[in-house]
Amino acid sequence: MKSTADNLECEVYVARSLAAEDLRCGDFVGILRETIELPSFHWSCDVQLLPPDELIRIVYQPVHGGTPLKVKAICLPFVFVKNPVGQHQTLDVRRQQLVRLSESYARLVWKTLARTKQQPTTVGC
Repeated sequence: MKSTADNLECEVYVARSLAAEDLRCGDFVGILRETIELPSFHWSCDVQLLPPDELIRIVYQPVHGGTPLKVKAICLPFVFVKNPVGQHQTLDVRRQQLVRLSESYARLVWKTLARTKQQPTTVGC
């Protein structure tokens, strides 16, 4: 979906949720939500509330969810991605809900974040 406004100089896009089978190498994706699972005995420390073998699922929005990740390889349910500063990681699509980012947004953010990595940081007194 693409929309424009008269008072904006840039186009506004909506990130689209992806099914795992729609992923392609070279796609720019972002993490919309992550799910973690904890055994119930870690959650409340009270065996009367929940059976000890039951899992508690927590869904949260990651802080860096809008950071573009470039898909390098896919072996479902795992996706190997690279972030703008050159670090690689493996995602599990059973735990992370991915969205496809617009090409223009992803390239702008990618270039900006990669540039900030290259600038030396100075420590002053």
